[in-house]
Parts: sequence; structure tokens; C-alpha cells
Amino acid sequence: MAAAGAVLNVDRLRAVFDLVEHTIESRWGVPVRISDVPSPFTGDLDGAAIAIDYDNEIEDALFILIHLFGHTVQWNTSERARQIGTRRPTETWTEAELAELAQYEIEACRLSLALLHSVQVHDLDQWLSDFAACDAAYLMHFYRTGEKRPFRTFWQSDQEVLQPIEIPNFSPTSWISRFDGIVI
Repeated sequence: MAAAGAVLNVDRLRAVFDLVEHTIESRWGVPVRISDVPSPFTGDLDGAAIAIDYDNEIEDALFILIHLFGHTVQWNTSERARQIGTRRPTETWTEAELAELAQYEIEACRLSLALLHSVQVHDLDQWLSDFAACDAAYLMHFYRTGEKRPFRTFWQSDQEVLQPIEIPNFSPTSWISRFDGIVI
């Protein structure tokens, strides 16, 4: 499914997915598994591995892969990021905590963009920025209301383009799986 307002080449997205998957595994030693990820999750991470549900469309699978890589970096370089990422969404969140969550999500996407740039992919910056804004809007709505609306209803094209941040050195470590129901 192409993002609202955009026509993305499926073959291009598959090629980028394959390139990024290989790079994550070979450069950072983080295995990427395409498997059945229990509903309602579309992907999973534990800090040492990334799982992508095999039933995702390629556009969603690519975003999930690079976004979970961003979170993998965060979890392995920041105890606070792990605390944010493993907090249950069903808990009550203050506006200050939601603002911190929003920054955590944006930072993961900025790391995602750095990953794309590290493999010389520069034509998906706007796509990633729009996807990141949609993801953030979806999460903020869910955390505030508990309502799970269809993800794409939050899509708005032409969002401000994110700026990449350097991917720091890290050692992949298994911390916790989202299968415990921590992240939606």
C-alpha cells in the first residue's frame, strides 16, 4: 500500500529493504528475522534482534525494520530509552512523559535516516519523515485515548524532513521482548 499522496516503487522498496537488512546484520551484528509476529504487533525487538512480521506490505516492512533498528540503537546506548520503550502504553502518561516519548520516537527515526544514508539511500527522506509523523500521531492518539484507529488515518504528506543523527557504536544486547505487550 503506497503512502497517501505518494507512489512508491515496490521493487525499489524491496531492494532497499534487502540492502538495509544485510547491513544491519553484517555491520552491527543484529539478526533480522522475517517470521510470524503475534498480533497486534507488526514487528518486535529485544535489543539484540529484530523481527518483522512476514504479512507486512513491503512499505510497512521497510519502515518497521529501520525504525526498530533505531530503537535497537537507543536501547543499547541509553538506559532511559529502554525505560521509555518498555513502559506499558496502558499506564497513565503525563503530558511531559508523552513529550519525552515523542522525542524518543523521533530520535529512532533520525537514526533510521542515518541508516538509510549509510547505505547511500537518499531518495526516501521525505517518505521516512512522513511515515515518522504518522507513527508519532498514531502513538500519541493511542496513549492519550486508548483508541486504536487505523494507522493511515494519521498520514499527512510533506511533513518537515528529518535530519539524521550519527549512529553511535553499540553492542547488541537482549533486554526484553515487546511480545510481553509493552509497545503497540
